[in-house]
Amino acid sequence: MKEGNQETRLFIVEDDPSIRFGLEEILRAEGFLVQSHEEGTDAEAGIAGFLPDLLLLDVMLPGKNGYEICKSLRRQGCRIPILMLTAKGQEIDKVIGLEAGADDYVTKPFGIQELIARVHALLRRVRMSREEGESGAVPGDPSFVVGKAKIRVDTFEAIVGDASSRLTPKEMELLRYFDRNRGKVLSRDALLEAVWGVRYFGTTRTLDQCVAQIRKKIGDSGPNPSAIVTVHGVGYRLI
Repeated sequence: MKEGNQETRLFIVEDDPSIRFGLEEILRAEGFLVQSHEEGTDAEAGIAGFLPDLLLLDVMLPGKNGYEICKSLRRQGCRIPILMLTAKGQEIDKVIGLEAGADDYVTKPFGIQELIARVHALLRRVRMSREEGESGAVPGDPSFVVGKAKIRVDTFEAIVGDASSRLTPKEMELLRYFDRNRGKVLSRDALLEAVWGVRYFGTTRTLDQCVAQIRKKIGDSGPNPSAIVTVHGVGYRLI
């Protein structure tokens, strides 16, 4: 995957033709290879056939909505980064998207520069994560331990006993940042900047929801988490 040229493939699922055509022109002008689809019913077949490096997925689609598509892809083990496009401004709708497995979102109407920045940021993070795994960042065993879970960098899995859970690129990036700063108290602002980037315009609720999903996957979601602990009024710390 090479960001910003014809080897980087983006797939758009958007039913509004004016938005879809506009996105196609903008992203092709950025040097991406772009394919699009206008409804949700057979979007997954199109995605599987095109094998994109990133998916731009509208929430409100005819046939099958974006949340359903996102959940289905993640259940199948698909790790393609997903950027949700939503006309809904309420925070709960964004949280639902993140719970479904999305990595980021933009709310319509969105600015062109913000959209492009988020696309580049997602691609850059995935590329860096893959390069770290390929370079042997953890010699001989591309994994690290968080609480009861073994985190596999090469397969994006959290393994607890005989159970395995798929991690989204965002969850993996957050876990790796925690691991690099093990024992330190990390503020919410520092975590948002490190993982979501300086151009992130959302709220700390996004971070909290991501941590909640990680805790479920590493078997640490009880009333008193013992691996990733909350430091009230500040942020989090990985024990």
